[in-house]
Amino acid sequence: MITIKEGDKAPAFSGRNQKGEKIALSDYKGKKLVLYFYPEDDTPACTVQACNLRDNFSLLKQKGFEILGVSPNDEKSHKKFEEKYSLPFDLLADPNHKVIDKYGVWGQKQLYGRKYMGLHRTTFIIDEKGVVRKIFLRPRNKQHAEEIIKAWEQL
Repeated sequence: MITIKEGDKAPAFSGRNQKGEKIALSDYKGKKLVLYFYPEDDTPACTVQACNLRDNFSLLKQKGFEILGVSPNDEKSHKKFEEKYSLPFDLLADPNHKVIDKYGVWGQKQLYGRKYMGLHRTTFIIDEKGVVRKIFLRPRNKQHAEEIIKAWEQL
């Protein structure tokens, strides 16, 4: 489960995005980063969340935010998801859970009484110095960009 707390230094990571390019947390130094973890490409809730961030992308950029999505899907799946929904931000492929485990977002879940292991939808707002300033444990998918901006303004 999540052991990172607001005020902690964000754990360093690197991986490949949907274009096969290597990206790392250090690429975002000096920028505010919305690092959001989601269970799976092209599923209803994940699509609503991604499209909310897409639809508010220019507003988030105007406020100084970069966006990076992370899921256990591979680069090919991310590429299809990006193209299908015209997503203007990077999606990090993490099929081996290296980043997911560093951020503690993999754990036991329950659906209709059935328990299973899966990714907990979680968003971390990381400031320009690499410090976690806000953690959303249950982001509001349809209003995620709005809650990010509101939370940042209250910090």
